[in-house]
Amino acid sequence: MKQAMLKISGRVQGVFFRAETQEKALSLGLTGWVRNNDDATVEVCAQGDEASLARFIKWCEKGPTGARVDKIEKTWQEPTPSLTDFKIIY
Repeated sequence: MKQAMLKISGRVQGVFFRAETQEKALSLGLTGWVRNNDDATVEVCAQGDEASLARFIKWCEKGPTGARVDKIEKTWQEPTPSLTDFKIIY
């Protein structure tokens, strides 16, 4: 299992990015969270198997309809055992 932290920049707030990110992550069997940041970026913590994470990150590069992703900053971390679902943090 791996864990990725993503900071996504562009037109990513107000376009259902969090809700669709949660839906995509759950469909791939990932755990973690997604939240809006005050600097107009979206931050994602996702963990799961390498193949599912790769598919998820590829989806995040485009995002949902209406979004425009300009940049993704990605870092890898040790998995967090306490993450058992994929949540939207408000």
